[in-house]
Amino acid sequence: MLFDNYECGPFHDELFAAPGQPRDCARPLVEALEALPEGDLAARQRASERAMLKMGITFNVYGDARGAERSIPFDIIPRVIDGQEWDKVEAGLKQRVRAINLFIDDVYHDQRIIKDGALPAWVLETSRGFLPPCRGLDPPGGVWNHVTGSDLVRNDDGVFYVLEDNLRVPSGVSYVLLNRLLMKRNYPEVFHRNLVRPIADYCARLLDVLHQIAPAARSAATPCVAVLTPGLHNSAYFEHAFLARQLGVFLVEGRDLVYDGKYVCMKTTEGLKRIDVLYRRVDSAFLDPELFRSDSALGCPGLMRAYREGRLALANAPGTGVADDKVVYAFIPDAIRYYLGEEPLLPNVPTRLCHRKEDLEYTLDNLAKLVVKPANESGGYGIMVGPAASPQKRETFRKLLRENPRNYISQPTLSLSRMPTLVEGGIEGRHVDLRPFVLHGVDDVYVLPGGLTRVALTKGSLVVNSSQGGGTKDTWVVDYPQGDKK
Repeated sequence: MLFDNYECGPFHDELFAAPGQPRDCARPLVEALEALPEGDLAARQRASERAMLKMGITFNVYGDARGAERSIPFDIIPRVIDGQEWDKVEAGLKQRVRAINLFIDDVYHDQRIIKDGALPAWVLETSRGFLPPCRGLDPPGGVWNHVTGSDLVRNDDGVFYVLEDNLRVPSGVSYVLLNRLLMKRNYPEVFHRNLVRPIADYCARLLDVLHQIAPAARSAATPCVAVLTPGLHNSAYFEHAFLARQLGVFLVEGRDLVYDGKYVCMKTTEGLKRIDVLYRRVDSAFLDPELFRSDSALGCPGLMRAYREGRLALANAPGTGVADDKVVYAFIPDAIRYYLGEEPLLPNVPTRLCHRKEDLEYTLDNLAKLVVKPANESGGYGIMVGPAASPQKRETFRKLLRENPRNYISQPTLSLSRMPTLVEGGIEGRHVDLRPFVLHGVDDVYVLPGGLTRVALTKGSLVVNSSQGGGTKDTWVVDYPQGDKK
């Protein structure tokens, strides 16, 4: 049998409750996989990889001697999450995203959370993600974080924890949609039996959110929407092009745009065309050299004037990166209590702030067993996983922590959940995380069922980022018939 030699190990396993005992929600999938002829699973894996290559599903890695652009690794064995369990996760994500939106709006206006003592002033004063030029902005409908990708991890206690929030330019949803396409080709009969929740309407929902925030005075029946990309060499350029194509909107770079004194327009062969909504995949600091970084060629001079005057909408709103700050992340549970008067439904990973003397001393004394992260990096860069780090790396981080403690947090090394993954030697357990995508419209919050499961393909590794050698899996949220329980 396919899973006869599979070892669950001391970790929470996403498919198996115990050796040889699939979880109820995963039972139909496991039975279907075990019914395959010998070698068939590996053949399907190779066919999927060829299909991804032909479709041009790639990502870019900066500074890699092997070349920047490559196909993202994909694993044929999907993750399965029980629908009833997912409903609780979904409720927690909606709660968190609503509170984060209220937090961002507050810190760029009255800063009540600081005045009332729920957030120390130093957190905002020292945050690189807080952009003073954004103070007083009033985005359409009061929504700042239209698209959020909060990373979740499951510890050996089986509980989902929020590892971090991504609001500036969260990426990865294109892989979710394309992974699903490949998996439906591979397991059509299992999809039918499992009642896997659909995700195909994500782009329609995203476009609806973008239409909702279009300038109200726009006379055209359909707003002109464009995806703003940094360009071909950006690590997520494939996704930018894919989403523009799926949304049926324009894909533009900063050099394609011009501010005519009133509107932001796109240069076309027929003259200038006014843009109503930009789904930006460019960091806030590069949007407008008049207001932010003067050396930026990725945005458009005057863009923020059009935005302030209500003649252009941006998703996400400028300044949302303040909630990406991992020091701010530590206070989001307090923000939920402060703004919503509710207890957080999804817990944070226990976090120490090295800006605090006692937390710094604890971190320095326990570097060998902690994960140390910079406050404003992404993509797995700048992280030290203490148990896997060399003595030299730990000493390097000891110096960094002492030089700039505000820029670092520390967390316990979690026993990330694992699941079966097809590797060269057969099927082995690999650690995974999960990035769900949340759309915050003017009237509602929508959570894409499942999201992007990222898998650390290196044995024993806890780093799942594709830029660090990680891959992806499809994620199934299933509403299986009660009669399928055994």
